[in-house]
Amino acid sequence: MSSASDYLELEILDHILGEGNRNYTPASNLYIALHTADPTDAGTGSEVANLYAYARVNANVNSSSGAFDAATQPSTGFTFSANTQTITFPTASTGNWGTVTHVAIWDSGTYGAGNMLFHGALTASKVVNDGDTFQIQAGNLTISLT
Repeated sequence: MSSASDYLELEILDHILGEGNRNYTPASNLYIALHTADPTDAGTGSEVANLYAYARVNANVNSSSGAFDAATQPSTGFTFSANTQTITFPTASTGNWGTVTHVAIWDSGTYGAGNMLFHGALTASKVVNDGDTFQIQAGNLTISLT
């Protein structure tokens, strides 16, 4: 992962450059969503269908220190942060979710609502069938800026 969404890029620029005295207020919770295609920087479409027990997952649950670790700048020249805990989605129930190819971070847990902040492709697509549970292990969801 990651690409910043159009929404986040505009919010950051307006906040830093003082456009209209706008201040970006970070979301109090971050939610991880699964996608069956690249949602693009526009954050439109391709989220797993709102069926078969699928739901966005609050990345802040059970975390006293936040969903992601502090950003660092390793010798590779980019800055990154990673999830501090395993993110577990509900078990697919009574149907298949399809092939998950991308994940995204949203500022809302409500399906089809909110603003996408970041998105990116999985290193390998994953078919999620009835009875499967999709997880992202701690440290495997990284956000980077170059």
